[in-house]
Amino acid sequence: MRSVNHRYLQVKARLPSDIAHLEPSLESAVRESLDRGSVSVSASVQRDASARTARVDADVARKYKRSLAALAKELGLRDGLSLEALISLPGVLGSGEDDRERRIEDELVLACARKALDALVKMRGAEGKSLLADLRRNAQGIEKLVASIGERMPAVVREHHESLRARVEELLDGRQAVRPEDLSRELALLADRMDVGEELARLSSHVAQWESLVSKGGAVGRQLDFLVQELLREANTIGAKCNDAQVAHAVVELKTLIERLREQVQNVE
Repeated sequence: MRSVNHRYLQVKARLPSDIAHLEPSLESAVRESLDRGSVSVSASVQRDASARTARVDADVARKYKRSLAALAKELGLRDGLSLEALISLPGVLGSGEDDRERRIEDELVLACARKALDALVKMRGAEGKSLLADLRRNAQGIEKLVASIGERMPAVVREHHESLRARVEELLDGRQAVRPEDLSRELALLADRMDVGEELARLSSHVAQWESLVSKGGAVGRQLDFLVQELLREANTIGAKCNDAQVAHAVVELKTLIERLREQVQNVE
């Protein structure tokens, strides 16, 4: 068995025809242990030919002979069925393997599959430990950037206010001044458009929820998928609202960390 990342659980079995009937059982075993990933299952059986004897089913051969003779008579054909042709028909010639031996073989194949599945789960768990450390490291980086943007925003609003006043004075060039209440209203509208407090609060909430999910364990990959989408949405909104070079650089770093989370989450069960 081997596994690669996938949004959902997908099981692909490659089995020889003589054990193809075990595919549903193998898929069921995988689904009992895994919730996510593209899992490939391949199996083969090597039998000891010397321990098996040929078996001729005479009853089946007689039925074939009678049916074919009747058909030849009906169609006006000569009944020329040879022994070689007869034993080549399905079910006439087979091995001495009985149903009990077949069941034992099936049980062996399934037992091997469960052993391979246990090894796969163990390996994924070992990889998950290093993955968890990377996810937490990137989430902590996001948390620091959110805090730095929050600290920067009051200064950004003040700078924009001062810039707006200076621009108004420059445009008026000593002519009639703008009424204070009009300027205050415009400044208030500007501050409202630039306010990213809600976005920062939601980002902090998402990071806290992220830590809660990865600490809980279990099948949380899809939940983390959705959380990444929410993180990216808030980051994009901050970038669109705030026209400040320092904040813009922080948003670029923020989106880079979120993209790393998005890539790694694909490997999370």
